[in-house]
Amino acid sequence: MRLPRGVPFLAAVLTAVTLTGPAPAAATATEGGHCSRQDRVRVPGAALQRSACLDDLTTTGLAGTPYTDMADQAGLTALGTRAPSGVPGVQVDGYFPDSSRFNATHGWRHDAQFVIRLPDHWNGGLVVTGAPGTRKQYATDKAISDRVLAQGYAYAATDKGNSGADFYRDGTRPGDAVAEWNTRTTQLTRAARRVVVQRYGHAPRRTYVTGISNGGYLTRWQLENHPELYDGGVDWEGALWTADGPSLLTSLPVTVARMFGEAREEDLYTAGFARGSAFLWPYHEKAYWGLTQKIYRAEFDPGYDPRCPGPTAGSAPEEILAPCPSDAAYDYTARPASVHRAVARVALTGRVTKPLITLHGDLDALLPKATDSDVYARMIDASGRGTLHRYYTIRGGTHVDGLYDTHPDKLRPILPCFRSAFDALTAWVERGTPPPADHTVGMPADGDVVDSCPLEEPAAGRRR
Repeated sequence: MRLPRGVPFLAAVLTAVTLTGPAPAAATATEGGHCSRQDRVRVPGAALQRSACLDDLTTTGLAGTPYTDMADQAGLTALGTRAPSGVPGVQVDGYFPDSSRFNATHGWRHDAQFVIRLPDHWNGGLVVTGAPGTRKQYATDKAISDRVLAQGYAYAATDKGNSGADFYRDGTRPGDAVAEWNTRTTQLTRAARRVVVQRYGHAPRRTYVTGISNGGYLTRWQLENHPELYDGGVDWEGALWTADGPSLLTSLPVTVARMFGEAREEDLYTAGFARGSAFLWPYHEKAYWGLTQKIYRAEFDPGYDPRCPGPTAGSAPEEILAPCPSDAAYDYTARPASVHRAVARVALTGRVTKPLITLHGDLDALLPKATDSDVYARMIDASGRGTLHRYYTIRGGTHVDGLYDTHPDKLRPILPCFRSAFDALTAWVERGTPPPADHTVGMPADGDVVDSCPLEEPAAGRRR
């Protein structure tokens, strides 16, 4: 099957793990220097761990080695994105006890895998994330890990406890797989904070949580439910789950109906998809809509159509990507209370208790901002936590930055805006410098759009 250019989700779901290159030459740990105290690092609760002293923890140094997986990162960043390099330190790979085996990284075939990176030159902070989509622990190495490591942060990422298009098979009752994502993120955060003490001699002074898409959902959930672990977070187009909607189960069925010729363009606009985003729809028909609707519906509502997707989303690409015809008529609001209770187990409330910055592209054609981050911002305001939140709409941003390479005249990458937002968050938390008020970050007329995104507030910006 010929894959469309810049197909991130397909690459993440359909490609085999490609950790085939030689490992970098192992360095020697020296007391008080490169990889010092490596022998003391023991990840609490891990069933298996392997540590390595490396000369460069960034993807510049790790590409083609067993210490990252470039295939699982496909499409998340624009091709021209500049990456830092030359960050020496310790990498710890391993997994926590788990009964599912979707993740074949390192040949382990064991879920709850994690990576922890500990730079030699530490700034006292820790950044934690979970994989976006159905990807695994190395998915955001280029998008997140590289830069925070270069800034001196320790970094930890989890595969969320299940991955791949069949993730919904994990657990025994509806909602179990997604609920595990939250549990694994909390587990890794606690463990990584202990590991930092072992390596550096004291606890992190600041701990931040962040993520893309499902990783953004994790960021929201952690700041609502475990404020004791974090000092703040950046949510990059996080998925929204609410018991009675909206969620992707209320916005995606119309896209499946359109795939079968049962919905008009105007119906998608009514459902919340942005006007001006139609040029992205053919790609999403091939790579996202049908697959995403069927596997998340199978996670929360397996009784709706037990035959599709059934025990697997498919074995061949065509089967995996094919929508379930029955999903064209799916009506979440009419589903039994048990389905809504399954979603309620992982639902967000808006009751964040630590500073949070949200970014969302106005051309997101998978999670439309009108039914996602716009709603979540209102939920935060309604809960009385609006002073802890900043929300920036990225003009020309879409769900994955790799699509910029296909449409450079219509899109802009969100990654540079994320980097600016992370810097704004740390200044907010550590120096008390308020970030700009909520506003739309406009498309630049010129300049380095791939690596620059000032978050300056427009003159008419709205202040909280």
